[in-house]
Amino acid sequence: MRGGSLPPALLCAALGFALAYAPRRIIPFALMIMALAALAGNMLAVPPVWHDGAFLGLWLSIVATALCVHLSGGVGHRLAIGLSLNGGLWVGVVIAAAGTRLDLLKSLPLAMLCVPGGWLVATRRGIAIKVVTSWLVAISILAAALPLTPTPGYKTDHMD
Repeated sequence: MRGGSLPPALLCAALGFALAYAPRRIIPFALMIMALAALAGNMLAVPPVWHDGAFLGLWLSIVATALCVHLSGGVGHRLAIGLSLNGGLWVGVVIAAAGTRLDLLKSLPLAMLCVPGGWLVATRRGIAIKVVTSWLVAISILAAALPLTPTPGYKTDHMD
């Protein structure tokens, strides 16, 4: 879970699900903001010592974005734009750190999950989105905690 397009794609999916709870007229603008922020973040030079921090930021952003589907009032205009800006920047930074520009083309379309997600919300079947985003939260917490957990064989211990 440290390279390629999968981690950024999970953030794009979480953003798409969160935007399913946003007002319809803000969604195209939010998607454009996310794409532009991802392009801007991808142009940054990320030194290797910051790779762990970039991935931690991405995993925490997935958690925060996915949990927004549980807000009682839905995702408002400002929150939709903020989530899109945040998500786009982390997608771009992580792909700049551990991926290729082609990974942007693989990841960004998953934000379009807001279209079927919006239909699910409109037809009162939004529980499916909440289940999937709960899975995203669990995966993100595990992926964020894994580098912090000492694993036998990867680091020297008292037996070496």
